[in-house]
This record gives sequence, structure tokens and C-alpha cells, in this order.
Amino acid sequence: MEEEAAVRAIAEHPDAALPRPSRFTHSFPTLREILIGAPCWGLTMALSAWLALWLRENDATFHLKSILVLYGSGGLLAWPPSLFAARYAARGRTTSTRFAAFLLCLVAGTIGATALLFALDYRMFYAQWHAAAGTRTWFFQLAFTSAGAIYQFLVLGVRLYLPLAVLALVVASLALARSDARQRR
Repeated sequence: MEEEAAVRAIAEHPDAALPRPSRFTHSFPTLREILIGAPCWGLTMALSAWLALWLRENDATFHLKSILVLYGSGGLLAWPPSLFAARYAARGRTTSTRFAAFLLCLVAGTIGATALLFALDYRMFYAQWHAAAGTRTWFFQLAFTSAGAIYQFLVLGVRLYLPLAVLALVVASLALARSDARQRR
């Protein structure tokens, strides 16, 4: 009797028998979103840094190529985990909540990834004066050099995201929040 009811329920609703994807697996960005979105986001962040330097009349700086590569790479690396985090946090929520999640995750991810890359570059420069690797002194030097680099980036580097990256951030967050609403229904 129970078996007949179960078979009848599956026949009436065939999708009910399929396992539903978990929140975790459903939050992953698609390959298309990564292959198209990440380079576009990285290019936008590099353009933002260039525009900010140009507006401050510092575009002829000696390290312009390095700065643009740093900001572009930070945006490129930040895109996939930021999309994942925003979708995971805002799955099944309203469009305004998804917009806020994308906004927050893209800001934190982009600044965090770029600051991490800056800290790695900073650490490579100062490594020549640090103690032998693996010693207690080396761990302190690594920690404080990295913390100093991240602080320096937050104070001096974040301003290169203004004004273009803020506009791109709002547009991208709004587009992602709306597209997720259509995809998740």
C-alpha cells in the first residue's frame, strides 16, 4: 500500500524523486560566468586604477604597468569566490538582499584579493632582509610585513578604485541580483 502511494507520488511529480542541489553546490558560478565575468571584472579594475591615476595626473608613473597588472589580477582572482559567497549568502532572498550581498562580496573580495597580491609582492621585496625561513623571527617578520602591506594598501590603494570601480560595482551587483532572480525561480 505504501509502495503504491510512493510510486503514484513519483508518477505525479517526477521532479520530487530527484535530489535537490544543496545550497553549497547551487552557489557555484558557471564556467561561462567565470570565463567571461572574471576577465571583464579584472579589466574594469585595471581601468579604474588607470583612470584614478590619470585624474590625479599620476598616469606617467614609473610603475604604471605593475599597478595595472596588480589591480587587474586582483579583480580577476576575486570574481569567482565573490560570486560564490554572495550566492551562498543570499540564496532564496529578495532582489534587494541579493544586490546587497553581491555589493558586499564584490567589494570585500576585490579589495581583499588585491591587498593579498600587494602583500605578496611587498613581502618578496623585503624578504632579502628577513631571517632564515622557518625560524620564529621569520614568522614574526612575515606576519608584520604582511599586515603592514595590507594596511598600506587599504590606506593608499583603495582610492584607485574611485570613481570607475564604484560605478562598475553597482552595475554588476544590480545585474547579478536581477539575473539570479530569473535563474532561481
